[in-house]
Amino acid sequence: MFKKFTNGCVNLVQNYLPDAFIFAIFLTILTFILGIIFTGQTPLDMIVHWGDGFWNLLAFSMQMALVLVTGHTLASSPPVKKGLRKMASIPKTPTQAIFAVSFVSALACWINWGFGLVIGALYAMEIVKQVRDVDYRLLIASAYSGFLVWHGGISASIPLTLATSTADLAGMTAGAVTEVIPTTQTIFAPFNLIISFAIIFTLPLINRAMHPDKDQAVTINADILKNNNDDDEEVINETPADKLENSRIISLITGIFGIIYIVYYFSTNGFDLNLDILNFIFLILGMIFHQTPRRFIKAVGEAVKGSAGIILQFPFYSGIMGMMVGANPEGASLASLISEWFVSVSTVRTFPLFSFLSAGIVNFFVPSGGGQWAVQAPIMMPAGKELGVSAAKTAMSIAWGDAWTNMIQPFWALPALGIAGLGARDIMGFCIIDLLWGGLIIMLGLLFL
Repeated sequence: MFKKFTNGCVNLVQNYLPDAFIFAIFLTILTFILGIIFTGQTPLDMIVHWGDGFWNLLAFSMQMALVLVTGHTLASSPPVKKGLRKMASIPKTPTQAIFAVSFVSALACWINWGFGLVIGALYAMEIVKQVRDVDYRLLIASAYSGFLVWHGGISASIPLTLATSTADLAGMTAGAVTEVIPTTQTIFAPFNLIISFAIIFTLPLINRAMHPDKDQAVTINADILKNNNDDDEEVINETPADKLENSRIISLITGIFGIIYIVYYFSTNGFDLNLDILNFIFLILGMIFHQTPRRFIKAVGEAVKGSAGIILQFPFYSGIMGMMVGANPEGASLASLISEWFVSVSTVRTFPLFSFLSAGIVNFFVPSGGGQWAVQAPIMMPAGKELGVSAAKTAMSIAWGDAWTNMIQPFWALPALGIAGLGARDIMGFCIIDLLWGGLIIMLGLLFL
Protein backbone atom coordinates (compact mmCIF):
# COMPACT_ATOMS: atom_id res chain seq x y z
CA MET A 1 0.00 0.00 0.00
CA PHE A 2 2.80 2.42 0.94
CA LYS A 3 4.72 1.75 -2.27
CA LYS A 4 1.55 2.16 -4.32
CA PHE A 5 0.96 5.57 -2.75
CA THR A 6 4.60 6.52 -3.36
CA ASN A 7 4.40 5.38 -6.98
CA GLY A 8 1.24 7.45 -7.38
CA CYS A 9 3.01 10.57 -6.10
CA VAL A 10 6.03 9.90 -8.33
CA ASN A 11 3.86 9.38 -11.42
CA LEU A 12 1.80 12.49 -10.64
CA VAL A 13 4.90 14.66 -10.37
CA GLN A 14 6.55 13.11 -13.43
CA ASN A 15 3.48 13.84 -15.55
CA TYR A 16 2.46 17.28 -14.29
CA LEU A 17 5.44 19.05 -12.69
CA PRO A 18 7.23 21.08 -15.38
CA ASP A 19 10.87 22.07 -15.40
CA ALA A 20 11.86 24.03 -12.29
CA PHE A 21 12.20 27.22 -14.34
CA ILE A 22 8.64 26.90 -15.67
CA PHE A 23 7.52 26.25 -12.09
CA ALA A 24 9.14 29.54 -11.03
CA ILE A 25 7.34 31.37 -13.86
CA PHE A 26 4.04 29.79 -12.76
CA LEU A 27 4.59 30.99 -9.18
CA THR A 28 5.42 34.45 -10.53
CA ILE A 29 2.11 34.68 -12.41
CA LEU A 30 0.15 33.23 -9.47
CA THR A 31 1.66 35.70 -7.02
CA PHE A 32 0.96 38.56 -9.44
CA ILE A 33 -2.75 37.62 -9.66
CA LEU A 34 -3.17 36.97 -5.93
CA GLY A 35 -1.54 40.30 -5.08
CA ILE A 36 -4.01 42.17 -7.29
CA ILE A 37 -7.01 40.30 -5.85
CA PHE A 38 -6.22 40.32 -2.14
CA THR A 39 -4.17 43.49 -1.62
CA GLY A 40 -6.04 45.70 -4.09
CA GLN A 41 -2.90 46.78 -5.87
CA THR A 42 -2.78 47.52 -9.57
CA PRO A 43 -0.99 45.31 -12.11
CA LEU A 44 1.65 48.02 -12.45
CA ASP A 45 2.18 48.05 -8.67
CA MET A 46 2.82 44.29 -8.67
CA ILE A 47 5.17 44.50 -11.65
CA VAL A 48 7.12 47.26 -9.91
CA HIS A 49 7.41 45.07 -6.75
CA TRP A 50 8.59 42.22 -8.99
CA GLY A 51 11.20 44.28 -10.80
CA ASP A 52 12.43 46.02 -7.63
CA GLY A 53 12.96 42.67 -5.93
CA PHE A 54 14.45 40.84 -8.90
CA TRP A 55 18.09 41.31 -7.91
CA ASN A 56 17.76 41.31 -4.13
CA LEU A 57 19.17 37.77 -3.92
CA LEU A 58 22.11 38.44 -6.22
CA ALA A 59 24.78 37.98 -3.53
CA PHE A 60 22.98 34.94 -2.15
CA SER A 61 22.66 33.46 -5.66
CA MET A 62 26.43 33.71 -6.07
CA GLN A 63 26.94 32.09 -2.69
CA MET A 64 24.69 29.17 -3.62
CA ALA A 65 26.34 28.76 -7.03
CA LEU A 66 29.69 28.60 -5.25
CA VAL A 67 28.33 26.03 -2.77
CA LEU A 68 27.68 23.79 -5.75
CA VAL A 69 30.89 24.60 -7.64
CA THR A 70 33.34 24.50 -4.72
CA GLY A 71 31.68 21.46 -3.16
CA HIS A 72 31.71 19.55 -6.43
CA THR A 73 35.32 20.60 -7.12
CA LEU A 74 36.47 19.44 -3.69
CA ALA A 75 34.62 16.14 -4.08
CA SER A 76 36.33 15.44 -7.41
CA SER A 77 39.81 15.75 -5.86
CA PRO A 78 41.71 12.46 -5.32
CA PRO A 79 41.79 12.51 -1.47
CA VAL A 80 38.08 13.28 -1.07
CA LYS A 81 37.07 10.81 -3.79
CA LYS A 82 39.03 8.16 -1.94
CA GLY A 83 37.29 8.96 1.35
CA LEU A 84 33.83 9.04 -0.23
CA ARG A 85 34.51 5.72 -1.94
CA LYS A 86 35.37 4.14 1.40
CA MET A 87 32.13 5.46 2.91
CA ALA A 88 30.21 4.38 -0.19
CA SER A 89 31.54 0.84 0.14
CA ILE A 90 29.66 0.32 3.42
CA PRO A 91 26.11 -0.15 2.02
CA LYS A 92 25.77 -3.30 -0.07
CA THR A 93 22.12 -3.26 -1.13
CA PRO A 94 19.85 -0.57 -2.62
CA THR A 95 17.87 -0.14 0.61
CA GLN A 96 21.06 0.12 2.66
CA ALA A 97 22.29 2.77 0.21
CA ILE A 98 19.10 4.82 0.64
CA PHE A 99 19.32 4.51 4.43
CA ALA A 100 22.98 5.58 4.52
CA VAL A 101 22.51 8.64 2.28
CA SER A 102 19.39 9.74 4.17
CA PHE A 103 21.06 9.52 7.56
CA VAL A 104 24.33 11.19 6.52
CA SER A 105 22.45 14.00 4.79
CA ALA A 106 20.06 14.65 7.68
CA LEU A 107 22.78 14.64 10.31
CA ALA A 108 25.04 16.86 8.20
CA CYS A 109 22.21 19.34 7.51
CA TRP A 110 21.41 19.53 11.22
CA ILE A 111 25.06 20.43 11.87
CA ASN A 112 25.33 22.89 8.97
CA TRP A 113 22.78 23.25 6.20
CA GLY A 114 25.22 24.36 3.47
CA PHE A 115 27.60 21.49 4.18
CA GLY A 116 24.76 18.96 4.37
CA LEU A 117 23.19 20.15 1.13
CA VAL A 118 26.40 19.35 -0.75
CA ILE A 119 27.78 16.33 1.10
CA GLY A 120 24.56 14.33 0.80
CA ALA A 121 24.51 14.68 -3.00
CA LEU A 122 28.23 13.95 -3.33
CA TYR A 123 27.95 10.86 -1.13
CA ALA A 124 25.02 9.68 -3.23
CA MET A 125 27.06 10.13 -6.43
CA GLU A 126 29.76 7.81 -5.06
CA ILE A 127 27.30 5.22 -3.77
CA VAL A 128 25.56 4.89 -7.14
CA LYS A 129 28.90 3.82 -8.64
CA GLN A 130 29.06 0.84 -6.29
CA VAL A 131 25.44 -0.15 -5.64
CA ARG A 132 24.21 -0.73 -9.18
CA ASP A 133 20.53 -1.56 -8.55
CA VAL A 134 19.67 1.49 -6.42
CA ASP A 135 16.98 3.82 -7.77
CA TYR A 136 18.96 6.92 -8.75
CA ARG A 137 16.01 9.32 -8.37
CA LEU A 138 15.23 8.15 -4.83
CA LEU A 139 18.92 8.22 -3.90
CA ILE A 140 19.19 11.92 -4.81
CA ALA A 141 15.81 12.64 -3.19
CA SER A 142 17.16 11.02 -0.02
CA ALA A 143 20.26 13.21 -0.22
CA TYR A 144 18.01 16.27 -0.38
CA SER A 145 15.51 15.08 2.25
CA GLY A 146 17.97 15.80 5.06
CA PHE A 147 17.40 19.50 4.37
CA LEU A 148 14.08 19.08 6.19
CA VAL A 149 15.85 19.35 9.57
CA TRP A 150 18.19 22.27 8.93
CA HIS A 151 16.03 24.93 10.60
CA GLY A 152 15.96 22.84 13.74
CA GLY A 153 19.74 22.48 13.72
CA ILE A 154 22.73 24.44 14.94
CA SER A 155 23.05 26.56 11.77
CA ALA A 156 19.39 27.65 11.78
CA SER A 157 19.19 31.36 10.93
CA ILE A 158 16.12 32.33 13.00
CA PRO A 159 17.20 31.04 16.44
CA LEU A 160 20.76 32.24 15.83
CA THR A 161 19.42 35.72 15.03
CA LEU A 162 17.46 35.73 18.29
CA ALA A 163 20.61 34.71 20.17
CA THR A 164 22.69 37.55 18.67
CA SER A 165 23.08 40.52 21.00
CA THR A 166 23.86 42.93 18.16
CA ALA A 167 20.63 42.18 16.27
CA ASP A 168 17.79 44.70 16.39
CA LEU A 169 15.40 42.22 17.99
CA ALA A 170 12.82 44.81 18.98
CA GLY A 171 12.68 46.20 15.46
CA MET A 172 12.45 42.73 13.89
CA THR A 173 9.65 41.55 16.15
CA ALA A 174 7.62 44.78 16.51
CA GLY A 175 8.67 45.08 20.14
CA ALA A 176 7.74 41.51 21.14
CA VAL A 177 11.36 40.51 21.83
CA THR A 178 13.72 42.98 23.45
CA GLU A 179 16.35 40.65 24.93
CA VAL A 180 18.35 37.85 23.37
CA ILE A 181 16.86 34.36 23.51
CA PRO A 182 19.64 31.81 24.13
CA THR A 183 19.82 28.70 21.97
CA THR A 184 19.10 26.59 25.06
CA GLN A 185 15.49 27.76 24.66
CA THR A 186 15.32 27.25 20.89
CA ILE A 187 17.75 24.87 19.15
CA PHE A 188 18.62 22.89 22.28
CA ALA A 189 15.19 23.04 23.90
CA PRO A 190 13.80 19.54 24.61
CA PHE A 191 10.82 19.96 22.26
CA ASN A 192 13.09 20.96 19.37
CA LEU A 193 15.63 18.19 19.99
CA ILE A 194 12.86 15.59 20.08
CA ILE A 195 11.42 16.84 16.78
CA SER A 196 14.86 17.05 15.16
CA PHE A 197 16.08 13.60 16.10
CA ALA A 198 12.71 11.95 15.51
CA ILE A 199 13.04 13.12 11.90
CA ILE A 200 16.76 12.30 11.60
CA PHE A 201 16.27 8.71 12.78
CA THR A 202 12.96 7.92 11.04
CA LEU A 203 13.49 9.65 7.70
CA PRO A 204 16.00 7.00 6.55
CA LEU A 205 13.40 4.30 7.31
CA ILE A 206 10.72 6.14 5.31
CA ASN A 207 13.05 6.68 2.35
CA ARG A 208 14.22 3.06 2.44
CA ALA A 209 10.62 1.85 2.41
CA MET A 210 9.95 3.89 -0.75
CA HIS A 211 12.51 2.03 -2.86
CA PRO A 212 10.77 0.57 -5.91
CA ASP A 213 10.91 -3.11 -6.75
CA LYS A 214 13.90 -4.12 -8.87
CA ASP A 215 11.92 -4.20 -12.13
CA GLN A 216 10.61 -0.65 -11.52
CA ALA A 217 13.79 0.99 -10.23
CA VAL A 218 15.33 3.71 -12.41
CA THR A 219 19.06 3.07 -12.41
CA ILE A 220 21.98 4.85 -14.04
CA ASN A 221 25.02 3.57 -15.85
CA ALA A 222 27.65 4.12 -13.19
CA ASP A 223 30.43 3.65 -15.74
CA ILE A 224 29.39 6.97 -17.32
CA LEU A 225 29.84 8.75 -13.99
CA LYS A 226 33.24 7.16 -13.53
CA ASN A 227 34.37 8.19 -16.97
CA ASN A 228 33.18 11.75 -16.49
CA ASN A 229 34.55 12.32 -13.02
CA ASP A 230 37.63 10.15 -12.75
CA ASP A 231 39.64 11.54 -15.65
CA ASP A 232 42.99 12.53 -14.13
CA GLU A 233 44.78 13.12 -17.43
CA GLU A 234 48.33 14.30 -17.05
CA VAL A 235 49.50 17.21 -19.18
CA ILE A 236 53.07 17.30 -20.48
CA ASN A 237 55.04 20.40 -19.55
CA GLU A 238 56.17 22.08 -22.76
CA THR A 239 56.24 25.85 -22.29
CA PRO A 240 56.92 28.12 -19.31
CA ALA A 241 53.17 28.79 -19.19
CA ASP A 242 52.47 25.05 -19.02
CA LYS A 243 54.96 24.70 -16.20
CA LEU A 244 53.24 27.45 -14.22
CA GLU A 245 49.81 25.87 -14.76
CA ASN A 246 51.17 22.53 -13.54
CA SER A 247 53.12 23.97 -10.63
CA ARG A 248 52.31 22.40 -7.28
CA ILE A 249 54.15 25.23 -5.52
CA ILE A 250 51.57 27.82 -6.65
CA SER A 251 48.68 25.75 -5.28
CA LEU A 252 50.61 25.05 -2.07
CA ILE A 253 51.42 28.72 -1.38
CA THR A 254 47.81 29.76 -2.02
CA GLY A 255 46.61 26.90 0.17
CA ILE A 256 48.88 27.98 3.04
CA PHE A 257 47.50 31.52 2.85
CA GLY A 258 43.98 30.09 2.97
CA ILE A 259 44.63 27.78 5.91
CA ILE A 260 46.15 30.62 7.94
CA TYR A 261 43.03 32.70 7.35
CA ILE A 262 40.69 29.81 8.22
CA VAL A 263 42.47 29.25 11.53
CA TYR A 264 42.35 32.99 12.25
CA TYR A 265 38.65 33.16 11.36
CA PHE A 266 37.53 30.38 13.71
CA SER A 267 39.83 31.56 16.51
CA THR A 268 38.21 35.01 16.42
CA ASN A 269 34.61 34.13 15.46
CA GLY A 270 34.02 30.77 17.09
CA PHE A 271 32.19 28.05 15.15
CA ASP A 272 30.38 30.43 12.81
CA LEU A 273 30.17 28.19 9.74
CA ASN A 274 28.34 30.52 7.37
CA LEU A 275 28.18 30.24 3.57
CA ASP A 276 31.15 32.52 2.96
CA ILE A 277 33.60 30.61 5.15
CA LEU A 278 32.18 27.27 3.99
CA ASN A 279 32.83 28.19 0.36
CA PHE A 280 36.26 29.50 1.29
CA ILE A 281 37.15 26.21 2.98
CA PHE A 282 35.90 24.18 0.01
CA LEU A 283 37.81 26.42 -2.41
CA ILE A 284 41.14 26.28 -0.54
CA LEU A 285 40.96 22.53 0.12
CA GLY A 286 39.97 21.92 -3.48
CA MET A 287 43.03 23.82 -4.69
CA ILE A 288 45.32 21.94 -2.31
CA PHE A 289 43.87 18.50 -3.04
CA HIS A 290 43.94 18.96 -6.83
CA GLN A 291 47.63 19.84 -6.41
CA THR A 292 48.09 21.92 -9.58
CA PRO A 293 46.24 24.99 -10.91
CA ARG A 294 45.47 23.23 -14.20
CA ARG A 295 43.73 20.30 -12.51
CA PHE A 296 41.87 22.67 -10.23
CA ILE A 297 40.70 24.88 -13.12
CA LYS A 298 39.55 21.82 -15.04
CA ALA A 299 37.56 20.55 -12.05
CA VAL A 300 35.93 23.96 -11.56
CA GLY A 301 35.02 24.06 -15.25
CA GLU A 302 33.23 20.72 -14.94
CA ALA A 303 31.45 21.80 -11.75
CA VAL A 304 30.17 25.08 -13.20
CA LYS A 305 28.06 23.17 -15.73
CA GLY A 306 25.60 22.23 -13.00
CA SER A 307 25.02 25.79 -11.76
CA ALA A 308 22.76 26.94 -14.62
CA GLY A 309 19.55 26.39 -12.64
CA ILE A 310 20.72 28.59 -9.77
CA ILE A 311 21.88 31.40 -12.03
CA LEU A 312 18.65 31.41 -14.03
CA GLN A 313 15.99 30.79 -11.38
CA PHE A 314 17.11 32.59 -8.22
CA PRO A 315 16.39 36.09 -9.64
CA PHE A 316 12.84 35.00 -10.48
CA TYR A 317 12.30 33.76 -6.92
CA SER A 318 13.67 37.07 -5.70
CA GLY A 319 11.06 38.81 -7.85
CA ILE A 320 8.35 36.58 -6.36
CA MET A 321 9.52 37.57 -2.88
CA GLY A 322 9.29 41.22 -3.94
CA MET A 323 5.63 40.76 -4.89
CA MET A 324 4.87 38.78 -1.72
CA VAL A 325 6.19 41.50 0.60
CA GLY A 326 5.20 44.49 -1.57
CA ALA A 327 2.59 46.37 0.48
CA ASN A 328 -0.34 48.54 -0.52
CA PRO A 329 -0.83 52.07 0.97
CA GLU A 330 -2.43 50.51 4.07
CA GLY A 331 0.67 48.37 4.64
CA ALA A 332 -0.92 45.03 3.66
CA SER A 333 1.03 42.51 1.60
CA LEU A 334 0.24 38.97 0.53
CA ALA A 335 2.68 37.53 3.06
CA SER A 336 1.27 39.61 5.92
CA LEU A 337 -2.34 38.73 5.00
CA ILE A 338 -1.54 35.01 5.13
CA SER A 339 0.12 35.36 8.53
CA GLU A 340 -2.66 37.53 9.95
CA TRP A 341 -5.36 35.07 8.88
CA PHE A 342 -3.68 32.23 10.73
CA VAL A 343 -3.29 34.44 13.81
CA SER A 344 -7.03 35.23 13.73
CA VAL A 345 -8.03 31.55 14.02
CA SER A 346 -5.43 30.59 16.65
CA THR A 347 -5.71 29.78 20.35
CA VAL A 348 -2.88 29.49 22.84
CA ARG A 349 -2.82 25.73 22.14
CA THR A 350 -2.96 25.89 18.37
CA PHE A 351 -0.88 29.01 17.79
CA PRO A 352 2.46 27.16 17.32
CA LEU A 353 0.75 24.80 14.87
CA PHE A 354 -0.81 27.63 12.86
CA SER A 355 2.46 29.58 12.93
CA PHE A 356 4.11 26.52 11.44
CA LEU A 357 1.47 26.13 8.73
CA SER A 358 1.50 29.82 7.80
CA ALA A 359 5.29 29.75 7.55
CA GLY A 360 5.07 26.68 5.33
CA ILE A 361 2.74 28.48 2.93
CA VAL A 362 4.76 31.70 2.90
CA ASN A 363 7.98 29.74 2.37
CA PHE A 364 6.58 28.31 -0.85
CA PHE A 365 6.70 31.84 -2.30
CA VAL A 366 9.49 33.29 -0.15
CA PRO A 367 12.04 30.43 0.08
CA SER A 368 14.51 32.33 2.22
CA GLY A 369 14.80 32.08 5.98
CA GLY A 370 15.93 35.68 6.37
CA GLY A 371 13.26 37.00 4.01
CA GLN A 372 10.53 35.01 5.68
CA TRP A 373 11.60 36.11 9.17
CA ALA A 374 11.46 39.75 8.04
CA VAL A 375 7.88 39.23 6.85
CA GLN A 376 6.44 37.08 9.62
CA ALA A 377 8.30 38.08 12.76
CA PRO A 378 6.55 41.49 13.15
CA ILE A 379 3.17 39.71 12.95
CA MET A 380 3.60 36.32 14.60
CA MET A 381 5.89 37.27 17.47
CA PRO A 382 3.61 39.98 18.99
CA ALA A 383 0.57 37.74 18.45
CA GLY A 384 2.26 34.89 20.28
CA LYS A 385 3.21 37.19 23.15
CA GLU A 386 -0.39 38.40 23.45
CA LEU A 387 -1.67 34.81 23.58
CA GLY A 388 0.92 33.81 26.17
CA VAL A 389 3.03 31.58 23.90
CA SER A 390 6.76 31.79 24.54
CA ALA A 391 8.78 33.74 22.00
CA ALA A 392 11.14 30.77 21.60
CA LYS A 393 8.30 28.40 20.70
CA THR A 394 6.81 30.88 18.23
CA ALA A 395 10.18 31.47 16.57
CA MET A 396 10.89 27.74 16.19
CA SER A 397 7.39 27.20 14.79
CA ILE A 398 8.20 29.72 12.05
CA ALA A 399 11.60 28.12 11.53
CA TRP A 400 10.16 24.62 11.12
CA GLY A 401 7.52 25.90 8.70
CA ASP A 402 10.27 27.51 6.66
CA ALA A 403 12.09 24.17 6.44
CA TRP A 404 9.01 22.00 5.91
CA THR A 405 7.83 23.01 2.44
CA ASN A 406 11.39 23.04 1.12
CA MET A 407 10.63 19.41 0.33
CA ILE A 408 8.37 20.46 -2.55
CA GLN A 409 10.07 23.76 -3.41
CA PRO A 410 12.77 23.32 -6.11
CA PHE A 411 14.61 26.46 -4.95
CA TRP A 412 16.89 24.72 -2.45
CA ALA A 413 17.11 21.45 -4.39
CA LEU A 414 18.93 23.11 -7.31
CA PRO A 415 22.49 22.52 -5.98
CA ALA A 416 21.83 18.80 -5.40
CA LEU A 417 20.07 18.51 -8.76
CA GLY A 418 22.97 20.28 -10.46
CA ILE A 419 25.47 17.85 -8.95
CA ALA A 420 23.33 14.84 -9.90
CA GLY A 421 22.28 16.03 -13.35
CA LEU A 422 18.57 15.56 -12.61
CA GLY A 423 15.48 17.75 -12.81
CA ALA A 424 13.01 18.65 -10.05
CA ARG A 425 10.36 16.26 -11.37
CA ASP A 426 12.76 13.34 -10.88
CA ILE A 427 12.83 13.67 -7.08
CA MET A 428 9.79 15.67 -5.98
CA GLY A 429 7.40 12.69 -6.01
CA PHE A 430 9.49 11.04 -3.29
CA CYS A 431 9.88 14.37 -1.48
CA ILE A 432 6.08 14.62 -1.12
CA ILE A 433 6.22 11.56 1.15
CA ASP A 434 9.00 13.14 3.20
CA LEU A 435 6.93 16.33 3.41
CA LEU A 436 3.93 14.42 4.80
CA TRP A 437 5.99 12.39 7.27
CA GLY A 438 8.09 15.30 8.48
CA GLY A 439 5.02 17.52 8.77
CA LEU A 440 3.29 14.94 10.95
CA ILE A 441 6.23 14.75 13.36
CA ILE A 442 6.63 18.54 13.53
CA MET A 443 2.92 19.22 14.08
CA LEU A 444 2.64 16.62 16.84
CA GLY A 445 5.76 18.01 18.47
CA LEU A 446 4.52 21.59 18.39
CA LEU A 447 1.09 20.61 19.74
CA PHE A 448 2.07 18.26 22.56
CA LEU A 449 5.69 18.94 23.59
